[in-house]
Amino acid sequence: MTKHTITPQPGAILGDAHTCDCGVHLADRMTAEVHAAEHQQCTVCLGSAEELVAPGLSRGCTACAGTGGRREQITWQLAHTEAERLITMSVVRGVVGDLDGPFHLSHIADLVRAGLGLQAGRLPVGPRVRDLLLELQGAGEITMLSAPDELIDGTDVVLYRDPQWQRVRTLGL
Repeated sequence: MTKHTITPQPGAILGDAHTCDCGVHLADRMTAEVHAAEHQQCTVCLGSAEELVAPGLSRGCTACAGTGGRREQITWQLAHTEAERLITMSVVRGVVGDLDGPFHLSHIADLVRAGLGLQAGRLPVGPRVRDLLLELQGAGEITMLSAPDELIDGTDVVLYRDPQWQRVRTLGL
């Protein structure tokens, strides 16, 4: 069985040229993604199971759950879509509204999971809740209390493992 892991060509301008382990040279990212899909590889990590988050920082691919496979990628995308449908802003806002003090992302995700009766690992609850908490933060409803756990590439890229927020109190309270 031929392996079809696609990697960017070193020295290529903007990472446009790619090479597959099967020996095929691919001119650009779109061609590489098509080749990956044709051979049941993830179109995000191109079958490598690793995604480049920032220069010098990689992690297991979140699109295929670190497998490099297309089937897993599609399953994970469907799970993300279902999470977006089930875990709405009103659900997260309701959970946050019941809390008085600071709260961690993991705590809110656990409360949402329990409130909706979801099994652990079935849907990407944490990432969906994180996205909604960041929207609440952007709207000025909550404020982040956490400092970054790790600085990557100076202060341009930061990593929070389990950030903590608190509701913003209005002057009228």
